[in-house]
Amino acid sequence: MKIITLTALLFLVSNLCLCQNLSTDDKEIEQKIDIYLKEVIKVNEIPGAALAVIKEGKVIYEKYYGKASLEENKPVDKNTGFRIFSTTKIVTNVGIFQLIENGKLTLEDSISKYLFNLPKQWQHIKVKNLLSHSSGLPNIVAFEDIPITLPYEKRIEILATKPMEFTTGDDYRYNQTNYLFLTKIIEKITGLSFDNYILQNQFSDVKSGIRFSSDANDIFSNGGIRYTYNIKTKKYEKGTLNFGIDAHSANGLVISLPEFIRWNENLDKNFYLNNETKNEMWKPFQYKNYKGNFAYGWEIYTLNNLPSFGFTGGNETAFRKFAGRDMTIIFLSNGHKYADLYIQSQVINHVAGIVDKNFADDRFLKNEKINYDFLTLKIQKATQNYLAVKNNHPDWNFEYRLNAIGNTLMNHGRLQDAIKIFELNARENPASGNAFDSLAEGYFNNNQLELSKQNYQKALTLLPENKNAKEMIEKINKLLAVKS
Repeated sequence: MKIITLTALLFLVSNLCLCQNLSTDDKEIEQKIDIYLKEVIKVNEIPGAALAVIKEGKVIYEKYYGKASLEENKPVDKNTGFRIFSTTKIVTNVGIFQLIENGKLTLEDSISKYLFNLPKQWQHIKVKNLLSHSSGLPNIVAFEDIPITLPYEKRIEILATKPMEFTTGDDYRYNQTNYLFLTKIIEKITGLSFDNYILQNQFSDVKSGIRFSSDANDIFSNGGIRYTYNIKTKKYEKGTLNFGIDAHSANGLVISLPEFIRWNENLDKNFYLNNETKNEMWKPFQYKNYKGNFAYGWEIYTLNNLPSFGFTGGNETAFRKFAGRDMTIIFLSNGHKYADLYIQSQVINHVAGIVDKNFADDRFLKNEKINYDFLTLKIQKATQNYLAVKNNHPDWNFEYRLNAIGNTLMNHGRLQDAIKIFELNARENPASGNAFDSLAEGYFNNNQLELSKQNYQKALTLLPENKNAKEMIEKINKLLAVKS
């Protein structure tokens, strides 16, 4: 299907909604969310999506957009199952804390109590380190010599030969090995497969709309299709990644929006965990070096200095609980064009501000507008708009935002525009090795080798541990030698 046709179809919004008796305020909120989501879907060319807002126990917004299947021209509806990827982790976290609440596990338990034949440097790692990504374990998905086709024992044997990433408890690094081990701990304690344990304890009354699959090739009725955007063909293609059955706890849940809403309701009503246990689960973990905010398996987000708890997955799904304001927002989609711009988090943050003015964060909204300006306007106008924002807020730092936009434009064939953004970023952040590294990459892709080399050298001066810069300087020197 051509993108133009797809974009047109995205405006066909289902009228399915649980909120039949909306107040005047709720109707105004609904209209604002509609307008906003249509624009997000249009700009990012999202095939299909669904959004729910639950406020004070009431579903005030539930709608479905676009296509669940492009090949079959099948619309997204209440039966569509979305692959939620790493958002699955919050369900796993609840499963772990159910064991804790029932006295079968503690956060302080060493993993060697449940997992055997571990190397010595792993044996002191605790359950809390797995949940908080503070284990320092080597990340099993990072090594080509540990394919998912190998038996679990063999994979761990090879993984044990890899170096630790850091001293346990010191830092945070997102790591899939942590959830592989949580899977095995659950199975050891319960005697059930991970899938059966979760289904029995969190979805026991569900007849449809739930399943586990970490294989994108697993196509089934009522959805499950994940699309990736092919930059060369400018078309969506079915995803083909297969993470294996052991990855179900990390990224394997397929769920419809109504079932996710029901799961959230059960969580709120303490059907899964009591309030004391939930508060423990959402307590910030105390790292030695990491300054970010992360709880026990849940990311802690802040809007206008107000906390919320949730997670995102696949750069296209997100779940967020604004516990202090009794609000939950769920966003599900099956792909989008600009995968590196974290659209799912932008949607959650923006919708939160529409529903509750306390979460209308001006700094976030300006970041989002900068994104859209560079994606949709000519580079001169987008830059002009950006500089106006920067002049009004000189204390705000947009280094990460500009770098992400530059990389996105470069990956989508707008190299000249990307270079202009990288140049702007380097001017505004002259002490950033990352800014000069990205600028050097832009020049390299534009075959401006001397300029690329100069900027990689600058990046290396500012960031001496930058291995990429060292390797690229060597590569460029060889290319220049051949030319001379």
